[in-house]
Amino acid sequence: MSKKTRPVVVDLFSGCGGLSRGFMDAGFDVVLGVDNDKPALETFKLNHNGSEALELDLFDKKSISKIKEALKGKKPDVIVGGPPCQGFSLTGTRNFDDKRNRLYLSMIDIVKEFKPKAFLIENVPGLARLYNGAVKDEIIRRLTDLGYNVEMQLLCAADYGVPQIRKRIVFVGIQKKFGNFSFPKKILTPEKYVTCEDAISDLPSREDILGGEIDVYDSKPKTKYQKKMRCEQKKLYNHVATKHTELVTSVISQVPEGGNHKNLPKGVGESRKFNEAWTRYHSKKPSKTIDTGHRNHFHYKYNRIPTVRENARLQSFPDDFVFVGTRTSQNRQVGNAVPPLLGYYIGREILKYIS
Repeated sequence: MSKKTRPVVVDLFSGCGGLSRGFMDAGFDVVLGVDNDKPALETFKLNHNGSEALELDLFDKKSISKIKEALKGKKPDVIVGGPPCQGFSLTGTRNFDDKRNRLYLSMIDIVKEFKPKAFLIENVPGLARLYNGAVKDEIIRRLTDLGYNVEMQLLCAADYGVPQIRKRIVFVGIQKKFGNFSFPKKILTPEKYVTCEDAISDLPSREDILGGEIDVYDSKPKTKYQKKMRCEQKKLYNHVATKHTELVTSVISQVPEGGNHKNLPKGVGESRKFNEAWTRYHSKKPSKTIDTGHRNHFHYKYNRIPTVRENARLQSFPDDFVFVGTRTSQNRQVGNAVPPLLGYYIGREILKYIS
């Protein structure tokens, strides 16, 4: 499919563009990413084939006119995004129009304005239960009233080849003339999941990877997943280890593979006792959900947190996707992203309907 005939995508709350990368790989033309995180947008622009990146706070009432200006006359066929839901205040009057809900309202307003053939909204599983389902029901009602058949499903990224147990609620709406959308079927069962070892064991694995941001591979890919992630790359980016204090390294060393703070001797690691504290990945299982902090999860073999590239692999970012900004920002970009492989399978399914 030539670039001219590819359906046009706008990514709201885009971050670095994991969802967009999946849609690109599925055959879409991603023309614009919108976010208020400047370093993430720099990463987005670098990795999306000349796409525009618009730094914009979607609380801004002028956001629609600014998006129109950035699109330069292009009409989006699909609008995607994952607006945060922290602002919801539906107690008592169930006032969905409360200004604190502006980010979700903005996305609905943008869908109303541009009338794309389809849209996708992604969020954490808790959204479906928020206020006994009132938020979920109101989102579906409002978007249905705009002329869409709306479906919602809880998806696990591991079911679609991502080496990570990451569950997300996804709403997909398509214009009623295209019929009723069905989510893509799972491609893997739990016993076939891609594991941490399957995903990252080919990356240089010395304990203290303290080289520059650009490195080289020191072995051939060992699995199909690794070969897919390398995508003919010759250089390796964002694979630099964090140098921990001796105390932190000592604590990590006492956590068994697949264990966490509960497996530490009494008196060790007492500063962190919450659920995910001192979690060491298991080589034969997918990773836990990659978060934005990256200070509580550790390599299945080495006594350090994963590098940005290792976590990017666990998120299914191919190695040709290069992250920019500080290391803290890069980690946040990776953790906030929708896994590209999950985006690919959903995008491919949407394409069947709107084409």
